Amino acid sequence: MKRFLILSGLFLMGVGIQLSAKELRMVVFKVMQMECPNCEKKVKKNITFENGLKGLETDLKKRTVTITYDAEKTSVKQLKEGFAKFEYDAKVISDKKLENDSEN
Repeated sequence: MKRFLILSGLFLMGVGIQLSAKELRMVVFKVMQMECPNCEKKVKKNITFENGLKGLETDLKKRTVTITYDAEKTSVKQLKEGFAKFEYDAKVISDKKLENDSEN
């Protein structure tokens, strides 16, 4: 019985670790309204507060915004709605799953 309880506990801990692994994704948006340094600051200031955001990079020359996000907390649709809040239109260029270091 003691052995069963120990093995059950270890199994449940393993399942808990697996369930807590986040699904990180990276989406790249084309944002045509981002045409000057002030526009870039506006994007950074506003998008930073979106749920699930883990990283944000902008490229003013290419007019792109790259966002790393937790797919369990937000979605591409919600991020696009975040841009719409300050009247910017964000078109998805790519959206891909990132390798999670905790799985290795």
